[in-house]
Amino acid sequence: MKNYKKRPVNKHSTRGFTLIELLVVIAIIALLLAILMPAMRKAKEVAKETSCRSNLRSIGLAILMYLGDNDQKLADPKNANRFLWYNARGGLRKTNDNDAYWGIVYIDYLKNKKAFGCPSLRRVPDLIYDVDPEAIQEAAFGLNGYARGTKTTEIRPHSEFIICHDHVEPRFEQDSGDMLFNDGPGTNNLTHYRQGGHRAEYYRDIFRHNIRAHEDFRTGGRLNVLWLDGHVSSIEETTGDDVPKRWYTGKR
Repeated sequence: MKNYKKRPVNKHSTRGFTLIELLVVIAIIALLLAILMPAMRKAKEVAKETSCRSNLRSIGLAILMYLGDNDQKLADPKNANRFLWYNARGGLRKTNDNDAYWGIVYIDYLKNKKAFGCPSLRRVPDLIYDVDPEAIQEAAFGLNGYARGTKTTEIRPHSEFIICHDHVEPRFEQDSGDMLFNDGPGTNNLTHYRQGGHRAEYYRDIFRHNIRAHEDFRTGGRLNVLWLDGHVSSIEETTGDDVPKRWYTGKR
């Protein structure tokens, strides 16, 4: 049997980190995190906005199919102006139900209620209408009130008529109070949501993508819009000078 000699222990091999070395490593890690975290947050928000735009495109396809089957006339959700899909018995709500969400009129062409969700909006319905906060995940877009029962053959061009867009209101009908155009140069749009309005605390949930400013009435962000021809685009935060009313009414 061979005899193995014990190798001498190298005293340098067992030396631990000094306090200074540990502090340097921690400082480097903290610096890297400080650099990476904003980029990670931005990447996460980009993913949310991409999902939002994809959902709007799916809604657009469903609406185009509906138009093909209904003589090119948009559905009229009548009283449906809140956030709920189902009643207490689990049945789909009717469009004359005040608590129903407008998407109900198009669901047969889409099947997936989650397409009506925007990952960047999660809190508003519970605060406005005292309903389950989870409802916002399937009811995040506001319907243009002028798009109810409208004959689309009377609208030109379709690429400049808004069907719906990011909003905290399930259906906006109060013109410059809820919509993006204003009442003339120097005035503001969305007056219900600006300082002094009865829903001022929800302003930041409208221009909710790519937020760069953290003031009560300025986000530096944008919202996503679905147009009648099915395409989706963004509108940067605006007071309304650059948004014509005809985008909502369809009339020049």
